[in-house]
Amino acid sequence: MNGLWVFVCGPSGAGKDSVMNWAATHLAGRQDIVFARRMVTRKSHAGSDHDEVTAEQFVRLNDGGGLTWWWEAHGFCYGIDARYDEQVAAGKVVVVNGSREHASALKAAEHVRVVQIMANAEHLASRLEQRGRDAPHEVSQRLARNACFSNLRVDHTIFNQIALADAGRQLADYLLAGAAFCATRCCVAR
Repeated sequence: MNGLWVFVCGPSGAGKDSVMNWAATHLAGRQDIVFARRMVTRKSHAGSDHDEVTAEQFVRLNDGGGLTWWWEAHGFCYGIDARYDEQVAAGKVVVVNGSREHASALKAAEHVRVVQIMANAEHLASRLEQRGRDAPHEVSQRLARNACFSNLRVDHTIFNQIALADAGRQLADYLLAGAAFCATRCCVAR
C-alpha cells in the first residue's frame, strides 16, 4: 500500500467536524487527498458527511466485504466503503471522520495514522452546552468519558481552542505532508 488512511477523532465539542470541513474546503483541488464519506445507520440531512443506510443494509455490506472499516458509537453503526481501499493502494491519502474507540483498536501500521482534535475541558463543556443536544447530565457524562481515551495512540494532535482557521490549517498541513510522503514512497516503489 502506497497511500495512507488518516483517522481524525476527538471528544464531543472539540470541533472535529468543523476542522475537517475547513481542511476539506481548502484542499478541494487536491486529487491526492480524499475525504471519505461514511455510511451510518442514522438519518442524514442536508450537509451531512455521511450516507444513510439501514441496519440491514449495513450488515449486508459488512458481511459481503463492502466495508473496509466499521465501528459502533452512540448507538449507531459507522462504515467506510471498501472502494476507498483502491485510493489508498493508488497512493492517495484517505481521511476518515472516525471515533476514538475505533482508533484505539487500530494496530500501528505504516499506512494508518490517527489525528486527534482536542480542546480543554472548559471549551468542550461550553461547546456542548451551546449545541443544545444534550441534557446537563449528558454533557457531564461526555466529559467524563474523555478519561477513557487518555492513552490513545495518536500520530498528531491539534488543539482547536482559538481560531478555527488555525486548527483547520494544521490539519491541512498534516494531510499535505502525508501526501508528499506518499508521493515519495510511490516514486521509490517504482
